[in-house]
Amino acid sequence: MNGILIMAHAPLASALRTCVLHVFPDSADAIAALDVQAQVPPEETLAQARALMRQLGTPQTLVVADVFGATPCNVAQKLVDGVRSRLIAGVNLPMLLRTVSYRHESMDALISRAMIGATQGVIQVAVTAPQYQARRAPHDQDHRDHQQ
Repeated sequence: MNGILIMAHAPLASALRTCVLHVFPDSADAIAALDVQAQVPPEETLAQARALMRQLGTPQTLVVADVFGATPCNVAQKLVDGVRSRLIAGVNLPMLLRTVSYRHESMDALISRAMIGATQGVIQVAVTAPQYQARRAPHDQDHRDHQQ
């Protein structure tokens, strides 16, 4: 089984972990979160990340970071080895939910599932008029949107 380490600007990593555990409460041992603090030197953050990976104790770990090029991702790049641990930047909740669901698969399959979850989880949702309120036609000259 693969471990998952979330590295993101504080408090995003912990918030994402909390959301995932709301859906998958039995996966707490397989998911760790590191909230990267602005005032903490990168070397100290790297030491914290290494300790969390050891605590996970899984044969392989997928590390997910919030933004490519930002401190959490830069530290994570120094953490992962490309064999036992891999890194994906641009973490979002749909990605994590998909990743936790398939954490028993091979690392390559897990990365594929994570990427699909991330991209398919971002969709444009159609906007509809509130119930009992008609949408205004584009050519309507009356610009009052409120009801009286």
